[in-house]
Amino acid sequence: MRACLPRPPRAVVFDMDGVLVDSEPLWHEAEIEVFNRFGASLTSQDCAQTTGVRIDAVVEHWRSRIPALAAVDADVVVADIVAGVVARVAARGEAMVGVDDALAAVRECGLPLGLASSSPPAIIDAVLLRLGVRSLFTELRSAWGMPRGKPDPEVYLAACGALGLDPADVVAIEDSQSGLLAALAAGMMVVGVPDPRVPAPPALARADAILGDLSELRRLLHSVGAPA
Repeated sequence: MRACLPRPPRAVVFDMDGVLVDSEPLWHEAEIEVFNRFGASLTSQDCAQTTGVRIDAVVEHWRSRIPALAAVDADVVVADIVAGVVARVAARGEAMVGVDDALAAVRECGLPLGLASSSPPAIIDAVLLRLGVRSLFTELRSAWGMPRGKPDPEVYLAACGALGLDPADVVAIEDSQSGLLAALAAGMMVVGVPDPRVPAPPALARADAILGDLSELRRLLHSVGAPA
């Protein structure tokens, strides 16, 4: 763990996919199934290129590169992928290591909990239901329907605004390149929790702290003076 938060936080805002729930493999499954049904030939390695990016932007990314997809209605592709992810989360979604301990630590410190995700509300609802943690969050914000998704900071700025706090006083918990860039651009304190199964995103080097998993968040909060 590298811990160097510049000040005690007044709230913690979590990303969701790959931070709270091990959903990236489920996203890849759904994307491959749908894209390949429409004439693509994508692999998990291909899908990893767009980790953390809003699904409508992912669809446009591949439609601009694969002629067979360009002929398909983008809204249909998006809807099919979202439905596939919701079904997979409901059946097989699993919490990332240390989630329960991290959420408990934030609550014990008396800090509000927020969520800022690129996923559509239907997937957010499915994840929080599957993990049984909806009631713990003060504010939920989805980049879906906003002009821009991550790496734009808009969803993080919206979450901080809903909490009534200056982004500089809020910690973002992130794993992906686009998410880390979004939190950094918002001016937040940033904690990276990278997935050890994939190469570390370059923006991780700019995080204030890096955790091996979320079970280390308690020690980080206490190290900067958050209440025990």
